[in-house]
Amino acid sequence: MPAYHSIFLQDRDVRVIGNFALLPLRTKTRGPAYPLPPLPSGTSDLDVDPDGESYDPLDEVLSLFRANTFFRNFEIKGPADRLLIYGILFVSECLGKIKPTMSLREAEKAVMNTALDNNFAIPGDASFPLNQAFEAPKDRNDGETLRQYMSQVRQELAVRLLARVYAGGNTPSKWWLSFTKRKFMGKSL
Repeated sequence: MPAYHSIFLQDRDVRVIGNFALLPLRTKTRGPAYPLPPLPSGTSDLDVDPDGESYDPLDEVLSLFRANTFFRNFEIKGPADRLLIYGILFVSECLGKIKPTMSLREAEKAVMNTALDNNFAIPGDASFPLNQAFEAPKDRNDGETLRQYMSQVRQELAVRLLARVYAGGNTPSKWWLSFTKRKFMGKSL
Protein backbone atom coordinates (compact mmCIF):
# COMPACT_ATOMS: atom_id res chain seq x y z
CA MET A 1 0.00 0.00 0.00
CA PRO A 2 1.48 3.38 -0.99
CA ALA A 3 1.73 6.38 1.34
CA TYR A 4 -0.88 9.13 1.18
CA HIS A 5 0.14 12.16 -0.91
CA SER A 6 -0.98 15.76 -0.71
CA ILE A 7 -4.23 16.78 -2.40
CA PHE A 8 -2.57 20.14 -3.08
CA LEU A 9 -0.29 18.65 -5.74
CA GLN A 10 -2.66 19.78 -8.49
CA ASP A 11 -2.53 23.45 -7.36
CA ARG A 12 -0.59 25.26 -10.09
CA ASP A 13 -0.43 28.92 -9.00
CA VAL A 14 1.70 28.25 -5.93
CA ARG A 15 4.83 30.11 -4.98
CA VAL A 16 7.79 27.74 -4.67
CA ILE A 17 11.13 28.47 -3.00
CA GLY A 18 13.73 25.88 -3.87
CA ASN A 19 11.22 23.08 -4.35
CA PHE A 20 9.19 23.75 -1.18
CA ALA A 21 5.62 24.99 -1.77
CA LEU A 22 4.39 28.11 0.05
CA LEU A 23 0.72 27.16 0.12
CA PRO A 24 -2.07 29.34 1.60
CA LEU A 25 -2.85 28.71 5.28
CA ARG A 26 -5.82 29.28 7.57
CA THR A 27 -3.91 31.04 10.30
CA LYS A 28 -3.82 34.02 12.62
CA THR A 29 -0.01 33.84 12.84
CA ARG A 30 1.82 36.56 10.92
CA GLY A 31 3.96 35.45 8.04
CA PRO A 32 4.32 35.29 4.26
CA ALA A 33 1.54 32.71 3.70
CA TYR A 34 -1.55 33.86 1.85
CA PRO A 35 -4.46 33.63 4.35
CA LEU A 36 -7.41 31.35 3.66
CA PRO A 37 -10.89 32.29 4.86
CA PRO A 38 -11.75 31.25 8.43
CA LEU A 39 -13.85 28.18 9.14
CA PRO A 40 -17.61 28.62 8.87
CA SER A 41 -19.27 29.20 12.23
CA GLY A 42 -20.10 25.96 14.00
CA THR A 43 -17.26 24.05 12.33
CA SER A 44 -14.56 22.62 14.55
CA ASP A 45 -10.84 22.53 13.69
CA LEU A 46 -11.08 18.79 14.24
CA ASP A 47 -13.49 18.09 11.39
CA VAL A 48 -12.71 20.38 8.46
CA ASP A 49 -14.15 19.23 5.13
CA PRO A 50 -11.29 18.48 2.68
CA ASP A 51 -13.41 19.90 -0.14
CA GLY A 52 -14.05 23.17 1.70
CA GLU A 53 -12.28 26.41 0.85
CA SER A 54 -10.84 26.64 4.37
CA TYR A 55 -9.07 23.24 4.22
CA ASP A 56 -5.34 23.86 4.23
CA PRO A 57 -2.12 21.79 4.14
CA LEU A 58 -1.86 21.80 7.95
CA ASP A 59 -5.26 20.10 8.26
CA GLU A 60 -3.92 17.56 5.79
CA VAL A 61 -0.70 17.03 7.78
CA LEU A 62 -2.68 16.30 10.94
CA SER A 63 -5.18 14.03 9.21
CA LEU A 64 -2.51 12.01 7.36
CA PHE A 65 0.09 11.97 10.15
CA ARG A 66 -0.91 8.71 11.79
CA ALA A 67 -1.31 6.82 8.50
CA ASN A 68 1.91 8.10 6.91
CA THR A 69 4.18 7.56 9.94
CA PHE A 70 4.12 3.84 9.22
CA PHE A 71 5.94 4.33 5.91
CA ARG A 72 9.71 4.27 5.66
CA ASN A 73 9.65 5.27 2.00
CA PHE A 74 7.75 8.17 0.49
CA GLU A 75 7.80 9.03 -3.20
CA ILE A 76 7.74 12.81 -3.55
CA LYS A 77 5.40 13.81 -6.36
CA GLY A 78 5.68 17.60 -6.04
CA PRO A 79 6.34 20.64 -3.85
CA ALA A 80 3.15 20.10 -1.79
CA ASP A 81 4.45 16.68 -0.73
CA ARG A 82 7.56 18.37 0.66
CA LEU A 83 5.38 20.55 2.90
CA LEU A 84 3.52 17.40 3.98
CA ILE A 85 6.82 15.67 4.85
CA TYR A 86 8.11 18.65 6.81
CA GLY A 87 4.80 18.96 8.67
CA ILE A 88 4.78 15.28 9.62
CA LEU A 89 8.37 15.49 10.88
CA PHE A 90 7.52 18.57 12.95
CA VAL A 91 4.43 16.90 14.44
CA SER A 92 6.63 13.94 15.41
CA GLU A 93 9.05 16.31 17.13
CA CYS A 94 6.20 18.00 19.02
CA LEU A 95 4.70 14.70 20.14
CA GLY A 96 8.12 13.76 21.52
CA LYS A 97 7.93 16.81 23.80
CA ILE A 98 4.55 15.78 25.28
CA LYS A 99 4.75 13.31 28.16
CA PRO A 100 1.74 11.22 29.28
CA THR A 101 1.63 12.98 32.65
CA MET A 102 1.76 16.55 31.28
CA SER A 103 -1.15 18.89 31.73
CA LEU A 104 -2.32 20.99 28.79
CA ARG A 105 -0.51 24.05 30.16
CA GLU A 106 2.81 22.20 30.52
CA ALA A 107 2.52 20.65 27.06
CA GLU A 108 1.58 24.00 25.56
CA LYS A 109 4.71 25.54 27.03
CA ALA A 110 6.99 22.74 25.75
CA VAL A 111 5.46 22.55 22.26
CA MET A 112 5.19 26.30 21.73
CA ASN A 113 8.82 26.78 22.79
CA THR A 114 9.76 24.31 20.06
CA ALA A 115 7.54 26.06 17.52
CA LEU A 116 8.80 29.55 18.39
CA ASP A 117 12.48 28.59 18.33
CA ASN A 118 13.97 30.39 15.32
CA ASN A 119 17.15 28.33 15.28
CA PHE A 120 15.76 25.55 13.10
CA ALA A 121 17.36 24.26 9.92
CA ILE A 122 15.87 25.04 6.52
CA PRO A 123 16.61 23.25 3.24
CA GLY A 124 20.19 23.92 2.26
CA ASP A 125 21.50 24.10 5.85
CA ALA A 126 23.97 21.38 6.77
CA SER A 127 21.81 20.15 9.66
CA PHE A 128 18.57 19.84 7.64
CA PRO A 129 17.72 16.09 7.62
CA LEU A 130 16.30 15.87 4.09
CA ASN A 131 18.70 17.93 1.98
CA GLN A 132 18.80 15.15 -0.63
CA ALA A 133 15.07 15.70 -1.35
CA PHE A 134 14.85 19.48 -0.85
CA GLU A 135 16.58 22.21 -2.85
CA ALA A 136 18.18 25.18 -1.12
CA PRO A 137 16.70 28.66 -1.67
CA LYS A 138 18.32 30.62 -4.53
CA ASP A 139 19.34 33.63 -2.47
CA ARG A 140 19.28 35.14 0.99
CA ASN A 141 15.86 36.81 0.54
CA ASP A 142 14.25 33.55 -0.54
CA GLY A 143 15.93 31.82 2.40
CA GLU A 144 14.51 34.36 4.85
CA THR A 145 11.03 34.11 3.31
CA LEU A 146 11.19 30.31 3.54
CA ARG A 147 12.30 30.51 7.19
CA GLN A 148 9.37 32.85 7.98
CA TYR A 149 6.91 30.56 6.20
CA MET A 150 8.25 27.47 7.97
CA SER A 151 8.05 29.32 11.29
CA GLN A 152 4.43 30.22 10.53
CA VAL A 153 3.71 26.55 9.68
CA ARG A 154 5.40 25.37 12.90
CA GLN A 155 3.42 27.76 15.11
CA GLU A 156 0.06 26.97 13.56
CA LEU A 157 0.73 23.21 13.55
CA ALA A 158 1.66 23.35 17.24
CA VAL A 159 -1.63 25.07 18.14
CA ARG A 160 -3.73 22.65 16.08
CA LEU A 161 -1.84 19.59 17.34
CA LEU A 162 -2.39 20.57 20.97
CA ALA A 163 -6.10 21.03 20.26
CA ARG A 164 -6.26 17.45 18.95
CA VAL A 165 -4.03 15.79 21.54
CA TYR A 166 -5.88 17.45 24.40
CA ALA A 167 -9.37 17.31 22.85
CA GLY A 168 -10.64 15.17 25.73
CA GLY A 169 -9.61 17.50 28.56
CA ASN A 170 -6.46 18.09 30.57
CA THR A 171 -4.72 14.77 29.82
CA PRO A 172 -3.15 13.87 26.46
CA SER A 173 -4.73 11.33 24.15
CA LYS A 174 -2.98 7.99 24.39
CA TRP A 175 -3.82 7.39 20.73
CA TRP A 176 -1.73 10.38 19.67
CA LEU A 177 1.08 9.68 22.14
CA SER A 178 1.42 6.12 20.85
CA PHE A 179 3.13 7.64 17.79
CA THR A 180 5.92 9.38 19.73
CA LYS A 181 8.47 6.64 19.07
CA ARG A 182 7.69 6.22 15.36
CA LYS A 183 9.88 8.02 12.85
CA PHE A 184 8.45 8.90 9.46
CA MET A 185 10.95 7.79 6.78
CA GLY A 186 13.37 7.02 9.63
CA LYS A 187 14.08 10.77 10.00
CA SER A 188 13.60 13.46 12.63
CA LEU A 189 14.09 17.23 12.63
